[in-house]
Amino acid sequence: MPQHTPLHAAHVAAGARMVDFAGWDMPVNYGSQIEEHHAVRRDAGMFDVSHMLALDLAGAGSKSFLRGLIANDVAKLVEPGKALYSCMLTPEGGVIDDLIVYYLSDTTWRIVVNAGTADKDVAWMQARLAEGGFDAALTVRRDLAMIAVQGPNARAKTWSALPGSEAASAGLKPFQAAAWGDFFIARTGYTGEDGFELTLPADQAAATWSALVAAGVKPCGLGARDTLRLEAGMALYGNDMDESISPLDAGLAWTVDFSDASRDFVGKAALLAKPASRQVLGLVLEDKGVLRAHQAVFTAQGEGETTSGTFSPTLEKAIAMARLPLGVAVGEQVEVDIRGKRLKARVVKASFVRKGQALI
Repeated sequence: MPQHTPLHAAHVAAGARMVDFAGWDMPVNYGSQIEEHHAVRRDAGMFDVSHMLALDLAGAGSKSFLRGLIANDVAKLVEPGKALYSCMLTPEGGVIDDLIVYYLSDTTWRIVVNAGTADKDVAWMQARLAEGGFDAALTVRRDLAMIAVQGPNARAKTWSALPGSEAASAGLKPFQAAAWGDFFIARTGYTGEDGFELTLPADQAAATWSALVAAGVKPCGLGARDTLRLEAGMALYGNDMDESISPLDAGLAWTVDFSDASRDFVGKAALLAKPASRQVLGLVLEDKGVLRAHQAVFTAQGEGETTSGTFSPTLEKAIAMARLPLGVAVGEQVEVDIRGKRLKARVVKASFVRKGQALI
């Protein structure tokens, strides 16, 4: 049986089409996926992301533990509430998961991991804690719900729905969070638009959702979340990377920090021994067709593969992220195998739309 988030009843009452996603019964849309997508790009939309898992890490050894656990370096976080995106790697350099770490103090941290990998992630972290004998404890926070409010008007409408929250969150910079009572308000997201991700007690989720609806925030499902993140060039675990792919080959080299030669982390030796052999770029289809994941891409430098693909509602074109040979350059024309036919596509940077503006 799929699991239910604290907002499940609200989704069903609103007529959402529900699907099984990573073992959770989640809304894919509430009617028109295209309208939900445009609401986020043009106004404000919200997503139930309570299937993702928040973890609290505390203890004198927390910072040392995180410096060895993930490929990015939490030592660069010095301002309370500041967030860091990173990958957690296998010893062979494959991606166990991509996650966000929030710095609260040198001894307290908040970590958010993906739904489909949550159990695996917790087991991996607990094993590393025990193995290293760190003075730190990990607490699983299934008592919390998460709502992402995204779009150019997202912050203003959140403040309207939650009186008093503006004082705590108006000064937040992107990738920074602050506590507001029982709420944890982060200026982060997965859409390429401004907004907040709210973490709050599960028993307050339904009332908060209703207040946001009343403030004019449109409920959106997983369908729009996927087209928005792909337009923004944001990777999806399981499509764009997994345990078989190095972050260097997945377009995530910017999340790996080698600057402190004395810092070791799981997977570091493997990454140093095997530099990137692929790059991630965007594709825009020039012929008629639909781009999806795992389609062969033929270039003058060799063969590649799409990792995520969709129809872009903003651009009104088929787009994809693709793992391609290193020699391929932006502006080149390639061919994509779609149902046995080679269709023409143009290579672009792997970020198509940000803050409502086309980048290609």
